[in-house]
Amino acid sequence: MTTRTLTRLGPRFLPFADVASETMPLGRLLRLSLFQITVGMALVLLVGTLNRVMIVELAVPASLVAVMIALPMLAAPLRALIGFRSDTHVSALGWRRVPFIWRGTLLQFGGFAVMPFALLVLSGHGEAAHAPVWIGYASAAIAFLLVGTGVHMVQTIGLALATDLVRPEDQARVVGLMFTMLLIGMMVSAVIFGALLEAYSPGRLIRVVQGAAVVTVILNVVAIWKQEPRDRRRAMAPPDQQSFGEALTSFVAAPRAVRRLLVIGLGTMGFGMADVVLEPFGGQALGMSVAETTRLTAIMAIGGLTGFALASRVLSRGVAPLQMAGLGLITGIPAFGAIMAAPAAGTAGSLVAGTLVLGLGAGLFGHGTLSATMRAAPPDKAGLALGAWGAVQATAAGIAIALGGLMRDAILTLSGNGAVDPAAAYLPVFALEILFLAIGAILLGPAMGGLFRRHENTTSGKIGRDA
Repeated sequence: MTTRTLTRLGPRFLPFADVASETMPLGRLLRLSLFQITVGMALVLLVGTLNRVMIVELAVPASLVAVMIALPMLAAPLRALIGFRSDTHVSALGWRRVPFIWRGTLLQFGGFAVMPFALLVLSGHGEAAHAPVWIGYASAAIAFLLVGTGVHMVQTIGLALATDLVRPEDQARVVGLMFTMLLIGMMVSAVIFGALLEAYSPGRLIRVVQGAAVVTVILNVVAIWKQEPRDRRRAMAPPDQQSFGEALTSFVAAPRAVRRLLVIGLGTMGFGMADVVLEPFGGQALGMSVAETTRLTAIMAIGGLTGFALASRVLSRGVAPLQMAGLGLITGIPAFGAIMAAPAAGTAGSLVAGTLVLGLGAGLFGHGTLSATMRAAPPDKAGLALGAWGAVQATAAGIAIALGGLMRDAILTLSGNGAVDPAAAYLPVFALEILFLAIGAILLGPAMGGLFRRHENTTSGKIGRDA
């Protein structure tokens, strides 16, 4: 099947593909979306494959793994600043977005290049047992920080570039298309990593992670090649710009902005604490292999992709974005119930079903909050709006990941390391996630009833605003 055939089929079967136009064809949009493939690949490695390998195969404490995975989130609050800087960046070549994407790509490459060696030293196994302990901690921390910072930069600026290239009324949909490609990237890379690590060995781990570093550079370069037009007039006569503080204050002062950001944080924590413990839970509670638990990430991505597609269809019929976000929060509650029931059932079916529904809820929630944020974005401040959304979302995810791992280890320690079934140590984590989702849904409760309304698209391109 040729690329031309896939492009023709896209508008029928790919969510958000109707955003394509004569000036921005679908093929160009799909090529730009390759940066989301590399982001998805990084997320699968960080919160899926590597955390399982470190906890189970390398016997690294889950609390330490959680802290390592959460370290990249230290850069998350900077996403708003990075987005704002790309909005106002002045380059001699006339670019705003490309320089930031390239810097982020180099950070990702550098982190992946050293990460497998750092993890092996951190575990203290084999010849690494003679290395000083601080080398393992320091090198692993640096590797995770580099990758995480690069992911934040590439994703925030890549999404801003995508919105620059389409009409204002299509910006929310093109961001939806980009996140659909993120989920596809996570799903495909999870399957590939699972297959490559079916027979785990330290050497194979090194080859897989460093191969991901090379693929990241190649795909990101292809993604941004001749995408952003050069505007030399902007470089020669840069317009007056307000400060970051003024722009952020104006954004937060918008109606319901604080409530929206609070719901984003709570929902992200509700869905995100499972990231660091779901795969180890499958390994310890049901005896699943590395390949089998890695496929859980692919299953969650399938659910997320379904959620994004469903949200796209429903939102186009007039439902307000925050209504969709609330539906996603409610969907996640029974999903965690099914996951918690898996050890008692004794089979992986309940875990797989719960993971699929969990991805569905996360997709509905993510699309709803993202669409609400984009519709509330000030003119010419797409980078700031996406950065604020990403900053809250990523910061909440980092806190949730660290909290999940710390809770699991604390429960095992307090119970006497063996006095309780290791699988039972995960259940309070899932219960707390249910609580976060419930609180987020309650916060949306007073407004959800009034959020059902039709958003009529007129010939002038008018779109409904979020309630």
